[in-house]
Amino acid sequence: MGRVAVGAAVVCAAAAVAVAAVVVRRRMRSSGRWARAEGVVRELEERCASPAGKLRQVADAMTVEMHAGLASEGGSKLKMLISYVDNLPTGDEQGLFYALDLGGTNFRVMRVQLGGKERRVVKEESKEVSIPPHLMVGSSDELFDFIAAELAKFVASEGEGFHLSVGRQRELGFTFSFPVRQTSIASGTLIKWTKGFSIEETIGEDVVVELTKAMERQGLDMRVAALVNDTIGTLAGGRYYDNDVVAAVILGTGTNAAYVERAHAIPKWHGLLPKSGEMVINMEWGNFRSSHIPLTEYDQALDVESLNPGEQIFEKIISGMYLGEILRRVLLKLAEEAAFFGDSIPTKLKIPFILRTPDMSAMHHDTSSDLRVVGNKLKEILGISGTSLKARKLVIYICDIIAFRGARLSAAGIVGILKKLGRDTVASSGSEKQRTVIAMDGGLFEHYTKFSQCLESTVKELLGEEAAESVVIKLANDGSGIGAALMAAAHSQYTELEES
Repeated sequence: MGRVAVGAAVVCAAAAVAVAAVVVRRRMRSSGRWARAEGVVRELEERCASPAGKLRQVADAMTVEMHAGLASEGGSKLKMLISYVDNLPTGDEQGLFYALDLGGTNFRVMRVQLGGKERRVVKEESKEVSIPPHLMVGSSDELFDFIAAELAKFVASEGEGFHLSVGRQRELGFTFSFPVRQTSIASGTLIKWTKGFSIEETIGEDVVVELTKAMERQGLDMRVAALVNDTIGTLAGGRYYDNDVVAAVILGTGTNAAYVERAHAIPKWHGLLPKSGEMVINMEWGNFRSSHIPLTEYDQALDVESLNPGEQIFEKIISGMYLGEILRRVLLKLAEEAAFFGDSIPTKLKIPFILRTPDMSAMHHDTSSDLRVVGNKLKEILGISGTSLKARKLVIYICDIIAFRGARLSAAGIVGILKKLGRDTVASSGSEKQRTVIAMDGGLFEHYTKFSQCLESTVKELLGEEAAESVVIKLANDGSGIGAALMAAAHSQYTELEES
């Protein structure tokens, strides 16, 4: 019996030693994995670094590119498109105006009753309509007839509180968020379709003419007073409520900026100088690039695999379409090189764009003690379960690096615009302080709080405390809707008659 007991004790001890050895090996492997993971993150942090000195170089490069783009067509990566908008809303506008916002698989129709300075927007109504998929690849007439028919139905439902002055034609602001070569305030030819649309015969045609012909076929008497994009709509909406708005920036799925330029500072403008002496410029700033922008291997791979390699580099590191995808690529490298999520690589982690920026934002804003939102998102979206608190904390740290680089570069872009306008410095002694407002729109800026807070604090950091006092960054919602209606009001045929 004694021998058996001794034998059993020896076996147990041996087993205990074996288990201990396994635990030690696991710990060593785990600490090895962790060291490799930290190495990956450290390298990401170094590559994404955006100290103030580097950001000032980015801002200076933005200003230089703006000058180049205004000097000649094709002179810069920034298109600096002349919008033909030389009047922005003042707040005095009165009457009934419509907007049509076509920018994707849905479109929106809207009407607003404007009551001048005292009453502003008296009443507004809108309706969203889905476009049947077959119309997105059908004929031009079919698409525009469908839109005009829905617009006619919406006009027919005009009820109490909306009043069109006697003898006046209804007027419409048309937000068309596809690449267009604008030829006047109310005309522009389609360069190419995006977002799943493919109607060859529309390319090279004036989209306002196409819409107008379709409205005539529906028996709808309505004039398109302004063709705008969502960024210029945001600028118009911002200026309507605040006369000090000089620029608008969209930070959503994509990104863009527009601002008010002095007409005589546009060398490539060969027409008559507008009466206002001003012209709104659509920068198309998503295409900005500079050697000073901090890029990583993840950005380069994302760009090479994208539908437009070498294009929209700024957009690919600051906008909502891409931030979540950059995070996915970093997590995939952690899985491949540091076995961060266990011995096998999670299959879903290999799927491009599976991790959206709203999900990244939800993880980044997780304040629970066990970071359960991070854990849940990793499990629901990527099929990764059983993550440790330490691992979740590292995921949040990676979100910090990616989001803050995007926010700081966006801030540098804004400072570049302020430099171009001469509004980046303290007013000289004796001269009055000039208030400068940037109107912001887009889901990324509106809903990703850590991103927008970082953007605002970086603008302050780059301008300095005193100069920053007179710069306001302000959310101005729904540029593509109400902004377009306000543009129709500002460019109404009746306003011109009243003035003359």
